[in-house]
Amino acid sequence: MSGSQLVSDFVLANGLRLHYYRHKADQPTLLLLHGITDNGLCWTPVIEALGDDFDIIAPDARGHGLSDAPAHGYAAADHAADVAEFIRALGLNRPVVVGHSMGGMVATLVAAYHPDLVRAAIFEDPAWFDAAQQPPEFRRQRAAEWRADLLANHQLSQDALIAKGRANNPSWSDAELQPWSVAKQQVRPQVLEYIEHEAADWRAAVRALRVPALLITGDVSRGVIISPEQAKEAQALNALLSIAHVPDAGHSIRRDNFVGYMAAVRSFLAGLAR
Repeated sequence: MSGSQLVSDFVLANGLRLHYYRHKADQPTLLLLHGITDNGLCWTPVIEALGDDFDIIAPDARGHGLSDAPAHGYAAADHAADVAEFIRALGLNRPVVVGHSMGGMVATLVAAYHPDLVRAAIFEDPAWFDAAQQPPEFRRQRAAEWRADLLANHQLSQDALIAKGRANNPSWSDAELQPWSVAKQQVRPQVLEYIEHEAADWRAAVRALRVPALLITGDVSRGVIISPEQAKEAQALNALLSIAHVPDAGHSIRRDNFVGYMAAVRSFLAGLAR
């Protein structure tokens, strides 16, 4: 599959004009939800790898990419409502929802509370945080630090951003860094309201899952959110959740170990087809 086959379009969903990329084929649908400050094109290597076998849709979340950016409304629940209405607006037939980080939390909420809209879900190091461990002052400080970095990125050229990304993540390929740099230029500061909100209750959402789901984890030593203990707890909450550990990978698992990530994804998707 070539990048030229990727179509750029918009749809009105949940009162917003949401932008998305789509590689359409007469195949089951994958809906890819990016992390905070990324955009739909950050899934390009995954789209390239799976585009011959799936109808793949990669939206830009509100405030990201080319989508509308309201002044407020960036809690995980707001993003999940967008995704549910996005699925309805495009008339999608129960896609498999795949999410990374913030997108992983959003995918968890959609799969848990809209099982009629989703066939299955894959969570790549999702943002499953414990609200009790993140008091309001901590969240405000974290958001302020992110905002300063975001605004600094807006002052850099794309080449400078790619160089920054390569220095911080030397294992990432150019295919990852190019769309990553575009996303950092496009994202709007208000999206960081997401960090200021109290974390959604990931345990309740995992417990509520009624569709098969895969949690993909990486290495704690490389800064992942989900520890082995948390993964084990999540699996104990719901037998529909399986776990795949990808070694030599940090929070951006697919960017650090694309081969390992794709092996886990392909295995899970093959199981759904049986």
